[in-house]
Amino acid sequence: MALRELFRPGVRLDEDFWEELEATLIMADVGPYLADELAASAREAIAKTNLDSAADAHGLIEELLVGQLVSGSSQLLTAQPLTTILMVGVNGSGKTTMSAKLAYWLQEQGHTCMLAAADTFRAAAIDQLGIWAERIDVPMIAQQPGSDPGAVVFDALDSALARNVSHLIVDTAGRLHTKSNLMDELRKVQRIVANRVGAPAIETLLVIDAIAGQNVLKQAKIFCESVNVTGIVLTKLDSTARGGSVFSIARELELPIKLVGTGEQLNDMDMFDSVRFVRALLSETVPT
Repeated sequence: MALRELFRPGVRLDEDFWEELEATLIMADVGPYLADELAASAREAIAKTNLDSAADAHGLIEELLVGQLVSGSSQLLTAQPLTTILMVGVNGSGKTTMSAKLAYWLQEQGHTCMLAAADTFRAAAIDQLGIWAERIDVPMIAQQPGSDPGAVVFDALDSALARNVSHLIVDTAGRLHTKSNLMDELRKVQRIVANRVGAPAIETLLVIDAIAGQNVLKQAKIFCESVNVTGIVLTKLDSTARGGSVFSIARELELPIKLVGTGEQLNDMDMFDSVRFVRALLSETVPT
């Protein structure tokens, strides 16, 4: 049953409703344990009211679900003299494309940007980011494949400060939490930025594929324990109408979801809106 069908006129808040709500949340990819907890919380909250129909309870359940997605500020950092945004995560999560989309979006908001190609392990990543940079008319700092990512970031910081841009976006290499040398390298990059512009000026965004949310959740959680992550970026949120993995991601990582990718086009990215997301989920439409 679709979530919206649960709240159609005439549906009573009986045992069948609560069982169906939990089952439908599981089908929406929320996960069995969290679905059980959400259904139980909703039932407890509604028990304190005089509501007896699902249609009347819709707003209260919507509010409860929205509350599950709020964890800190979802606003992007803006610091002086330079905000440095590190795009980090596991392989194949979409960091390079989201780096370019973010630069484009920030420009649309009136900011000035620079890109840094710190994924020096893959020549294709440098080339891909270069194509994006040319397309959106944003300067990019890069070195040869195999170069030290820390050196790339150091040069990019020099250039960004000299050009007085407001945001430096760093595309880092995909890495698994089990690769201790790569995690050490990422911590080194964070230290380089902190030494130049200060730790409070660093935004470290963990990029997660929304489709594989439940599968990569454990990896992402350990990733967050290894480096100072400040927020989550969800990619490919348009590719599934279920989208319930977002709740598990927000709960387990205890971080705000800041940005979402909702398509293949350059402007298919926006700030995450928990209210709009939940309303889309409850009406079984794909959030945009």
